[in-house]
Amino acid sequence: MIPAISGAIGPIGPSEWSVGSVGSIGQDPSAAVNGAAGATGDGSFSGALTGAINSLEQTQANATTASQQLATGQMTDPTQAITSVENASLAMDLASQIRTKLVNAVDTVFQTQV
Repeated sequence: MIPAISGAIGPIGPSEWSVGSVGSIGQDPSAAVNGAAGATGDGSFSGALTGAINSLEQTQANATTASQQLATGQMTDPTQAITSVENASLAMDLASQIRTKLVNAVDTVFQTQV
């Protein structure tokens, strides 16, 4: 049986479970890439990751807008909505696969014995 967590280790607040900001999520993807990586000129991993997340978010937003327009009759060509939704689905699948590969790589590094 696992004992309950006691308050003896100190108070656990919401800050214990929070994850830091990724950057400028919700902004224009090109501005985020230029702002994060372009400011330093080094094309950092952080800038690339922020740009990729912003691009994924924009793709999801485009798919949502297209499907809502199709449902309300504002869009006359259903293939545009289908294409937007499929692009968003493929982008999310790619992001999921990249995440899985990164987690596996980190696990391999942590399991490496020195």
